[in-house]
Amino acid sequence: MEKNVKNDYGNESITALKGADRVRLRPSVIFGSDGIEGCCHSVFEILSNAIDEAREGFGNRIEIVRYTDRSVSVKDYGRGIPVDYNQKEKKYNWELLFCELYAGGKYLNNEGESYEFSLGLNGLGLCATQYSSEYMEVEILRDGFKCSLSFEKGENIGGLKKTPYKGRTTGSFIKWRPDREVFTDINISLDYFKETLRRQCIVNAGLTFVLTDEETGEVSEFCYPEGIKDYIKETVGEKTISDVAFLQTETKGRDREDKPEYKLKYQVAFCFSNDVNMLEYYHNSSFLEHGGSPDKAVHTAFVYAVDKYLKNNNLYKKDEKKIQFSDIEDSLVLIINSFSTVTSYENQTKKSITNKFIQEAMMAYLKEQLEIYFTENKADADKIAAQIIVNKRSRETAEKTRVAIKKKLTGNIDMNNRVEKFVNCRTKDVSRRELYIVEGDSAMGSVILGRDSEFQGIMPIRGKILNCLKAGYEKIFASPIITDLLKVLGCGVEITTKHNKDLNSFDIDNLRWNKIIICTDADVDGFQIRTLVLTMLYRLTPTLIEQKRVYIAESPLYEITAGKNTYFAYTEKEKADILAKIKGKYHIQRSKGLGENEPEMMWQTTMNPETRRLIQVCPADVENTARVFDMLLGDDLNGRKEHIQSFGYKYIDLTELS
Repeated sequence: MEKNVKNDYGNESITALKGADRVRLRPSVIFGSDGIEGCCHSVFEILSNAIDEAREGFGNRIEIVRYTDRSVSVKDYGRGIPVDYNQKEKKYNWELLFCELYAGGKYLNNEGESYEFSLGLNGLGLCATQYSSEYMEVEILRDGFKCSLSFEKGENIGGLKKTPYKGRTTGSFIKWRPDREVFTDINISLDYFKETLRRQCIVNAGLTFVLTDEETGEVSEFCYPEGIKDYIKETVGEKTISDVAFLQTETKGRDREDKPEYKLKYQVAFCFSNDVNMLEYYHNSSFLEHGGSPDKAVHTAFVYAVDKYLKNNNLYKKDEKKIQFSDIEDSLVLIINSFSTVTSYENQTKKSITNKFIQEAMMAYLKEQLEIYFTENKADADKIAAQIIVNKRSRETAEKTRVAIKKKLTGNIDMNNRVEKFVNCRTKDVSRRELYIVEGDSAMGSVILGRDSEFQGIMPIRGKILNCLKAGYEKIFASPIITDLLKVLGCGVEITTKHNKDLNSFDIDNLRWNKIIICTDADVDGFQIRTLVLTMLYRLTPTLIEQKRVYIAESPLYEITAGKNTYFAYTEKEKADILAKIKGKYHIQRSKGLGENEPEMMWQTTMNPETRRLIQVCPADVENTARVFDMLLGDDLNGRKEHIQSFGYKYIDLTELS
C-alpha cells in the first residue's frame, strides 16, 4: 500500500532550526521582511550599536560607506567591541555577540552598567546581521590590540586573530554584504542612507555622520549641533505662527507597581505653522514611525490644553463642538526625542513603543507645560487658537460636503434607475465585472449587442465631460455626467487638499468593477473624450490608476477584406503587414465610428477578452503624469503652446482622421 505522506505527521516531523539557519531561512522574523525593508533594517542594527557608543560619550563621529557591490561598512570611534574570553559565560565574547542570538551588553542597562539609554536592547542585531550576510569582516581596536574576525554565510572562518596595536584610537569597523540568498533585494538606495543618518543626527545633537557613496563618489556629512531645535527651524523656516518652543525633563517611574522603576528623559520641540505640519517621535534614537506611547500623550495633552484655552477665552461659538486633534495637527510641527532605561518596543523593528509610564508621564508634563506656555506667550497663543479654530471649522464644513457627496454618489444602482442609460451586467462577482465607458448614445446599440451581458456593463458619456483639472470641486460635483459615472464606479472620491481631506469618501473595497475600460472612437474627438475621462479619474480617483484598474480599448483603424477573410489593422504598420501577405484582390475600408460597427465586429475587435486589445493605464511616474495633464488641460498656456510647437508635427495626421 502506498504511503500517504501528507498524513504521516508524527514525532519526527518536528524540527528545530539551528545556528545561522534561524535567521537565514526566516529573516522576516527578525528584520520584519525578507525584502529590501528587512535588508535596510539589518544595516540599521549595526549602525545602532555605533550610535549607542557615541551616546555614552565614546566617540562623536561615525563613518558609513556604501560600496558599488552593495556591501556596507560602519566605522565608529567608541571603546571597541569586547571579543576576548568571558569567564562568566565560559565562551569568547566574539562567539556570544556574533554567533549567539540574545547575547549582548545592554540587558542590565537599568542597573547603570555599560549602557543606560540604548537603541539596541534585544541582543539580536549584530548576530542576526552576521547570519544574514554573504560575508562579514570585522576589525576592532581596543586594549592595545587589533582584533580581526571573518565570517561567510553565518560561519566563522579562522577564529579570532589578534595583533599588537600601539595607536591611541579605539573603535570598531564592520564591513559586510547582505546575502541575496536571504534577502530578495540588497540594493539599498542612497536615499535610505541619507534619510536614516539625517534622522539620527537630529536626535543625537553634535554627533557627526559621514556617508561615502563609492558608486557616485559623493561624500555627505550630517550634524545638527542643537538637535531637534535645529531640525524644526530648518523644516518651517519663516513660515511660523509661533516661535519654536523647547522643553526637556527627566523623571523616574514604572509601568506597573510590581515592575522595576526606570529612568526617562525627553526633549520636546514644537511650533505652529499655517503652511507646514509634522509629527515625529524618536526613542533611544529609533524613529517611531507608528508612535505609540508618545503619540498618545501628545494627542491627549494638546487637545486638553488648547480646548481649555479656547473655553477660557470664549473663542468657541455657542453650542460649538469641541476641537479634535486633527484640527491641531494640521498646523502643528512637533518632535519628541526620548530615552529610557527600560523600553517596550512593539516588535524588533522598533517603530512603536508601548510603555504605560512613558505615556502617562509625557501627558501630565505636556498638559502642565502647555498651560504655562499659553499663559506666558499670549500673543502667540491667540494666533495659534485662531488658526486651530479655522482648521476646525474648515474640517466641519468639509465633513458636511463629504456627507452630501457620499449621498449623491451612493445608492443601490441595481434596484432603481438612478443612473440614466447605464446598462448593468448580471454577475455579482466583482473580480469578473468590466465597465465599458463609451462615447455617446450612438455607440450604445452596437456595444450593448456586441457585449457579453454576463460580465460587461456599459456607461455612455453624454456630451463633453468637464476638464477636472481646471474646474473646482463645486462645479465638478454639479455635473450629472461625472456624478453618474462616480455612482456607477461606487468607490467614492479622493480629496487630498490640506484642510479638506475629510471630503475623502474613497474606499477601493466599494469599487464595483475589476476593469474600467474607456472605449472611444479612434479620431480626434474620441482622443479628447478619452483624455478628459482619464483626467477625471486621475483627479478624483487616482488610486484606480495606481492599482492598474483603468484600461483603454483599442479599436481598429482599418477593416480589410480579401475573399472570405476579414482582417483588422490597429496601426498603419499592421495595415502594411496585412496587405503584404494578401495575394489577390482586397478591399480596405477606414474603420467607422463605434456606433456604425456591427455587433459581431465590436465583440471580436473590442470586447472579446480573447481577441481584443487593451492598453493598461499604468503611469510609471505619477508626478510626471500630473505635470503633463496640467500642461495639456490646465492653465499653463505658454507651456501648452511650447509643447505644440515642439511636438505638434507628430500628430498632424490625426486631424485628417476626423
